[in-house]
Amino acid sequence: MSTTTATTSPASPASPASTPRIPAAAARRTEPLTRPPFSRLVLVELRKMFDTRAGFWLMASVGILAVVATGAVIAFAPDEVLTFGTFATAIGVPMTVLLPMITILSITSEWSQRSGLGTFTMVPHRGRVIAAKAVGSVLIGVVSMFVALGVGALGTLVGSLLTGLDPVWDVTVGQFTAIVGANLINMAIGFMLGVLTRSSAAGIVGYFVYSFVFTTVSEMLAAFQDWWVDARPWADFQYNQGILFERLPEGQEWLHLAVSSLPWLVLPLALGLWLVSRAEVK
Repeated sequence: MSTTTATTSPASPASPASTPRIPAAAARRTEPLTRPPFSRLVLVELRKMFDTRAGFWLMASVGILAVVATGAVIAFAPDEVLTFGTFATAIGVPMTVLLPMITILSITSEWSQRSGLGTFTMVPHRGRVIAAKAVGSVLIGVVSMFVALGVGALGTLVGSLLTGLDPVWDVTVGQFTAIVGANLINMAIGFMLGVLTRSSAAGIVGYFVYSFVFTTVSEMLAAFQDWWVDARPWADFQYNQGILFERLPEGQEWLHLAVSSLPWLVLPLALGLWLVSRAEVK
């Protein structure tokens, strides 16, 4: 009777031929995605502001209305008031409406045009996208104001040639800086309404209510209620912002601007950013 002893040989290393191969496409899918740089996000958001018809014509209307306002001043204003300040005021009126609209649509388009799902899928960190929109809006605002400055300067020169008078440059660097700051605040208000409502119609209506209805009510209260005259600098953000369209604030006026911005801009903006970070995207 014989016994057979079973022996097991040590496992040999797998040959390259027997190693399972991962397809290249699957391997690429398993690699971590590279986060796009912030500068690229800003460029993308700037391009998106021009992509739609509404965005394109809003951008174009900045220059168009600046030229129209300049022509209207030359055609109808008396010769003695054809100064740079007159042109700047005429051009600034449509700017206060157009620039916030651009900012509102840059935010609400992600929901109204159903592009948010693609945007926030490619860039899951919504805060970076919203920050890129904010930076893009600021760049658009600053460039638009310099375009308006150039158109106003050209109008001043043309007006002086037509009337035979010397051109009057009555807008200082400080005044122009204040006007740019006032328009950037207007754009910040539009940005706040955009993130708060995430609806183009609601954001635009909200801006007009804030700019015209609340301002009218405040003016009426100041005319008939003495207590509001004292409280207005601390509570009326639009009133303090209006100072910037004339000059740089001085002394306590900066404090009035900061305090009145809390209930009208800072807190609603914080709430809107919180809602955007949690809002459902379809």
